Amino acid sequence: MAELRGIYIIWYRELLRLYRNKTRIFGAIAFPLLFLLVFGGGLSRTIGSLQPGVNYAKFMFPGVIGQAVLMTAFMSGVSIVWDREFGFLKEVLVAPVSRSAVVLGKILGGASIAMFQGLLVLAFYPVVGLNLNAIQIFKLLPLMLLVACALGSLGILIASRMKSMESFQIVMQTTIFPMIFLSGAFFPVGNLPSWLNALVKINPVTYAIAPIRQLLLSRVEIASASSGSTITLSLYGHPMSIGEEAAIVFGFGIVMTGLSIWAFSLPE
Repeated sequence: MAELRGIYIIWYRELLRLYRNKTRIFGAIAFPLLFLLVFGGGLSRTIGSLQPGVNYAKFMFPGVIGQAVLMTAFMSGVSIVWDREFGFLKEVLVAPVSRSAVVLGKILGGASIAMFQGLLVLAFYPVVGLNLNAIQIFKLLPLMLLVACALGSLGILIASRMKSMESFQIVMQTTIFPMIFLSGAFFPVGNLPSWLNALVKINPVTYAIAPIRQLLLSRVEIASASSGSTITLSLYGHPMSIGEEAAIVFGFGIVMTGLSIWAFSLPE
């Protein structure tokens, strides 16, 4: 019971920090919406339809949602570095709760914030011409939570060994941005050069973006659901289902969570 209470308190503190700093909400959705407006609006007419019923703006929109969720969840590690710099982390670590409870509370807190901000971006779906129903949105919630927890655990893992905000920001930029750009969030991954295709397929973020795209575009009339489809990820010629992609993200999240707990338990 004490462990659960510790997880709850850490989770609640993360939400309270968001409530007291509302500019974070604006900043978190402004960046992905900038991508959507500039690239989606600017390139839709130039690129045209990637396949029947799917123009570039529609194709890009799930990637923008995924970007908002992933970056917000990953940035949850900032709170650890901040607490370490100001000495609050020492008070947390001497509390009668395990290190695993602290890590899980941080991950769940960051994931909750990431889901909230992802839903704010999702509210713009009429702008790109998507027609979503309540079932699609309901199915999206656990998927967003899974993605946020998996990538949030990676952020916690990196932050657990960082000593300054500057160091974390540098590592964040050199880690999360290449992962997002190589995930197919902003371009189809069906006909890439072999070396780039290999990077895309070993990138865990690829399997986080793909199920969001499949789910949101599931009602769009498409010419084919084969491996050549722009909304279906293919691995060794096998079209991946949403469940298979979610399973890969789940496995990645379990490994990263375990490593985060281990790294957090190391001496400072």
